[in-house]
Amino acid sequence: MRIGILGGTFDPVHNGHLDVARAASRVLALDEVWLMPCRVPPHRAAPHAAAAHRFAMAALATSAAPHWLVSDLEMTSDAPCYTVDTIDRLAGRGTDMAHVFVITGADAFASIDTWRAFPALLDRCHFAVVSRPGHAASTMRDRWPDLAARMVTMPADVPPQAAVLLIDAPTAPVSSTEVRQRVAAGESIADLVPAPVDAYISKHRLYSGNAPKGLA
Repeated sequence: MRIGILGGTFDPVHNGHLDVARAASRVLALDEVWLMPCRVPPHRAAPHAAAAHRFAMAALATSAAPHWLVSDLEMTSDAPCYTVDTIDRLAGRGTDMAHVFVITGADAFASIDTWRAFPALLDRCHFAVVSRPGHAASTMRDRWPDLAARMVTMPADVPPQAAVLLIDAPTAPVSSTEVRQRVAAGESIADLVPAPVDAYISKHRLYSGNAPKGLA
């Protein structure tokens, strides 16, 4: 079984995240896609929305997609969530890492050298790198020439050894920052997030500066 894992803060989850996951799922013929919200992100400031809200929004965003799940693996610790630690947990549970694909946007992969345990991290499982606006996956060979030998431009056969799979595909030009800014300004976000997420943000008054307290 091929499992794709898209981790992130998801503050909130938006159409760009989902487009990245869809592209990877389609090109790699994934059997399952897991969205994995992290409780404590390692490379950025504390999230604006509580962990429970971010998990709930990820669940709503995937509720209509068959074989898409939301994992709480990175929600159970107050320590920063590093990808290598998540891979260790999965391997410790007996997951066949040869069939795991860590999905990431090309914008995030452009700074892969800041990820803990780089470059050994890339030997643990496949990484699926999907284009984001301004960051085509195909440019990663030039960005990381030392990694070019392990990169495979998709569509192609997935090699048995861990590889960096480059997927050029259109993804929505949206960021979580833009979503939060629009909400704070009282503007519509209907074109940026799935309808259930839009309704959840409105119901709980997230990102508007007067969200109710109580969810951690």
